[in-house]
Amino acid sequence: MSDNQLRVVWIYPDLLSTYGDQGNVLVVERRARQRGLDVARLDVRSDQPIPTSGDIYLIGGGEDRPQRLAAERLRRDGHLYRAVENGAIVFSVCAGYQILGHEFVNDLGQREPGLGLLDVVSVRGEGDRCVGDVLGDVDPRLGLPPLTGFENHQGVTHLGPTARPLAQVRFGNGNGTGDGTEGAYNDTVFGTYMHGPVLARNPQIADLLLKLALDVNALPPTDDRWYEALRNERIAAAQAQTA
Repeated sequence: MSDNQLRVVWIYPDLLSTYGDQGNVLVVERRARQRGLDVARLDVRSDQPIPTSGDIYLIGGGEDRPQRLAAERLRRDGHLYRAVENGAIVFSVCAGYQILGHEFVNDLGQREPGLGLLDVVSVRGEGDRCVGDVLGDVDPRLGLPPLTGFENHQGVTHLGPTARPLAQVRFGNGNGTGDGTEGAYNDTVFGTYMHGPVLARNPQIADLLLKLALDVNALPPTDDRWYEALRNERIAAAQAQTA
């Protein structure tokens, strides 16, 4: 962050915004403004270059063909790599999560190279599609409350040695590997299969992104009654399915 302005970049809304994940950028923007921050939001379409000077980059989910197109254009553009090298924070969901890994299976049934920003590899699951509410415990290192979200994917994502699981699921599939893991992260790059939008259900994750971007340990408190009402409703719904 420079010039006292937080720069938030929403990547390829024309390709990767199928499941309401644009709500994530709205939550980050709002929670930053509630703390008195000056926010510059940039929505970058797939025919535009990715800026390298952003502080927080968000990528959503999408269908198989738009995912392939997005991966091709992000590889060709190359600027997201540079942004991460500059210390930017990246938060990705579903198709965006797979793109940040080493490779995934595209709509043509072929192995598509990813960006390699997360040490994960995604393949196509052979069983039933993973659909429904998810409840999980976030990695204790991150100091966050339980994760709640909605998954809708056929992918199975395997974590390599330098990627940590974002959460361990109590209910749901998460990465689909059978080991209870959900999502992945390293120091500055995060991925999850959770929709919802996930940051509306888990505003503390949005706050974590802000703290990392600002390089601070705490943020001023905000009125979280609306978020907590949504969280409690969805957590109760997930718990009811496990009863």
